[in-house]
Amino acid sequence: MEQLDQLQLVVAEVQAARQQVSSVRAQVQELEGTIAAVESQPEGLALHRQMGGVLIEVADKEALLGELRETLESLSVHLERFTEREKQLIQTYDELKQSLQGAQE
Repeated sequence: MEQLDQLQLVVAEVQAARQQVSSVRAQVQELEGTIAAVESQPEGLALHRQMGGVLIEVADKEALLGELRETLESLSVHLERFTEREKQLIQTYDELKQSLQGAQE
C-alpha cells in the first residue's frame, strides 16, 4: 500500500509541475510579445508602462527593453527548471507504476 500512496503523491506533484510549466510558459510568451511590440514601436511615439493602477510614460525605451529582456531570461531559466522537474516526476511516476504492476502479477 505504501507504493500506492507514493504513486498518488507523485501524480499530485506531476499535476502541480504541469500547472507551473504551463503558467510560466504563458508568461514567457506574453513577455516575448511585449518585447516585440516595444521593439516595433516607432520612434517618437510614447510608450507607457503600468505601475499599480496607473499608466506611466516611459522615457527610455532601451532601458525598458533591457528590463523586459532580463525578466524574460529569468523566466526562461525558471521554465527550464520546472520542465526538468516535470520530466523527473514523470519518470518517477512511470517507475512506480511499473513496480506496482510487477507486484500485482
